[in-house]
Amino acid sequence: MYRHTYAQINLQNIQDNVHQIINYYFDYQYYFGVVKAECYGHNDLTVVKSIIAGGCNYLAVALLEEALEIRTEYKDIPILCLGIINPKYLSICEENNITITVSSFEYATSLVKEKHPNLKVHLKINSGMNRLGMSTKEEINKTYSLLKKHNIHLEGVFTHIYNALNKEDTEKQFTKFQELIADLNKEEIPIIHLAASETLTNYPKLPFINGCRLGIIMYGFTDNKDLKLESTISLHSEVIQINKLHQGDKLGYGGAYIAKGDELIAVVCIGYADGLIRKNTGRYVYINNHKYQIVGNICMDMLFVKVDDQVKVGDDVIILKDINHINEVAKYLDTIPYEVLCTIGKRVPRIYN
Repeated sequence: MYRHTYAQINLQNIQDNVHQIINYYFDYQYYFGVVKAECYGHNDLTVVKSIIAGGCNYLAVALLEEALEIRTEYKDIPILCLGIINPKYLSICEENNITITVSSFEYATSLVKEKHPNLKVHLKINSGMNRLGMSTKEEINKTYSLLKKHNIHLEGVFTHIYNALNKEDTEKQFTKFQELIADLNKEEIPIIHLAASETLTNYPKLPFINGCRLGIIMYGFTDNKDLKLESTISLHSEVIQINKLHQGDKLGYGGAYIAKGDELIAVVCIGYADGLIRKNTGRYVYINNHKYQIVGNICMDMLFVKVDDQVKVGDDVIILKDINHINEVAKYLDTIPYEVLCTIGKRVPRIYN
């Protein structure tokens, strides 16, 4: 690491968080660790190891590429691909024990054209999000019958809740999901999963559900105050130069910031190519346990922070400090913590402890 810019990942906190969540929500049989997008920006297969060690007994990804990368290290744990895989790659899924998502009768028809005796599938039900999934009982029943006829192993059925903080919307989805799968023989389907992080913490488990999906909650983000989850990631950089500006001096591209008097400006070696989009201007970072404001237009590789004479070249700059700070940044950017974490660039090294 030749540039003092990195993300610090606490593996023990990830493991402890998962363990605590599973102990608290103990009445499920299957706990899916959702490790897509490189574990929500945490990266590296060592994070997956901590999630498994914490108690997750199934993994979920978005892409076949993600599943295959995990398979290079973890041969036995089941992996569900939540996204849609082109049927021409299904033999790869079968060879590597990757469970696939079937989201339409049309896709199921493509699936059964070739023999895949060892392939496991989960049916995706659209209960209201209107993204992926089957929306009518007729289509679901046709797909179910087709898979049974061709001896395809239907391992699971699931849906996704799109607005878990809205009780009315969510309860409508619960009802819709139950109605849509009413004709399926649930005794023949080993796994039925519905709740992701926010649904898990805000609603009791439905009697026929035995699986849940743990996503951002594994990294400490939850509204359940009984869970004492720890921060798992912080983002750091370094002051590489300090400039003294005088009243009227302009700073950075476009001269977007104009000094109101004598000011000290720290140049920090991180920028939008590292995931710090220009909208971060105006929010705070931490240097020596004090808050300082980002000013001027953020550059591709650097940004500017208005500081005082307590800040020196070489000082550590905490760009993202902890759960609370990440939540503050997400609110400032008018987004969600997921996006703040996932946009940390690949050229930012991750350091694990």
